[in-house]
Amino acid sequence: MLLSLTDYRSKLITKIMFSNSQEEVKRYIISATKSLEKHKLNGHLITQFVDKTMDELAMFVPMNKDSHQRSNIQMAKIQFTRIKAQIKTMPD
Repeated sequence: MLLSLTDYRSKLITKIMFSNSQEEVKRYIISATKSLEKHKLNGHLITQFVDKTMDELAMFVPMNKDSHQRSNIQMAKIQFTRIKAQIKTMPD
């Protein structure tokens, strides 16, 4: 992977914030996690990536964001929670 995970996370957050729809948010997140798997990151590192991304999204002050961005953040949190549950059920 040419980008560091921090850079990759930053780009993903930007895409989430400026997505036009909740479906677009889902696609970006699914694509990002599949890319991490494709680059052979283990479940622990992917979980760490998800956790840090969720933490960064939680740091946004809702009053500083419009309703569309707040909706995108909520959808991202839901999608990341689903991904974490899937990772936990995967065999080591």
